[in-house]
Amino acid sequence: MGIPDITEESLRSFPKVLLHDHLDGGLRPETIIEIAHHTNYLSLPSNEVKELETWMLSTADQGKLELYLDAFTHTIAVMQSEETLFRVAEECVHDLNDDGIMYAEVRFAPELFGEKGLTLDEIITAVLQGFESGMRDREIIVKGILCAMRSSDRSTEIAEAAISFMDKGVVGFDIAGPEIDFPPRIHRQAFDIAHRNNLPITIHAGEAAGPDYIEEALTICHASRIGHGTSVREKISDNGQAITSYGIATELVERGIALEVCPTSNIHTGIADSLHSHPVNTFLDAGLTVTINTDNRLMSSTSLTNELFQCCNAFDWTWEEITSVTLNAVENAFLNKGERDKLAKRLDSWKRANGLSTEGSK
Repeated sequence: MGIPDITEESLRSFPKVLLHDHLDGGLRPETIIEIAHHTNYLSLPSNEVKELETWMLSTADQGKLELYLDAFTHTIAVMQSEETLFRVAEECVHDLNDDGIMYAEVRFAPELFGEKGLTLDEIITAVLQGFESGMRDREIIVKGILCAMRSSDRSTEIAEAAISFMDKGVVGFDIAGPEIDFPPRIHRQAFDIAHRNNLPITIHAGEAAGPDYIEEALTICHASRIGHGTSVREKISDNGQAITSYGIATELVERGIALEVCPTSNIHTGIADSLHSHPVNTFLDAGLTVTINTDNRLMSSTSLTNELFQCCNAFDWTWEEITSVTLNAVENAFLNKGERDKLAKRLDSWKRANGLSTEGSK
């Protein structure tokens, strides 16, 4: 059997790893409409599935992170009970599984879902139980990353909650929301708590803000992965013959810090004009540890299959690049070595079955 062509179908069958995906950014439009109906939430822009889907994408695609975040008003509004949180989490796992994802870390900010009185523990438990239910009879593994809102003052409380759920499905801690004016250092206490308790840290940094936020995330806040990190391109120069990196870019390369790159989302928030002008390929050429991610599947109307397919079309990626970014994701997943090795073996099995070399894989 020959090596398969790179198509959406072959990419969907390829065992993928997703490290940056927001629970409240990936709901099914029909679920939003149904829950809104049952909970008497009357503010949806449309009660038609296709119209709502289109509205979400057009709201997200306005070239600014703050405008992109507007669409979340409606998803958050329908995630205010244990029952709806469970359902959204369960459906999330089913949808990721249908996209051929073998392992995912899905992040959510529990403080957003307490408008009707749920406690942090109730919120986190409902989501994790939804993940568990979604995984039943499927090979996919899904873990949770808890986010604190960077514009809020509950980060130490969220970090402590994350620690208490470390053996129940939570594998990391992050901050999310509007980035400008909310640098990582203002949540240093929360990151110190997570770090002292061996809870892995990934930080949204260098998405809307400059590379100094990435530097803070690494040097002050113990991040072992960076969410987005797109502005590190300011520290990479390409004179057409050689790519050189300096400052924080060099540190990222030397320490092998993984960037959770979300190409389509970056276009929608105005960070890149198009995929062709997105720096993801430059990052690879500069030796940065790149992983490819969805960010918000509903708002950006995307999937991990689609993200990889678009990169292949824009940058002429082959199975080599696809495998490389996937192995980066495996090796930087917040799992122990034995669990990461199992994912690498699944990747190897697929490559063998499809006539691809497994040299250099673990």
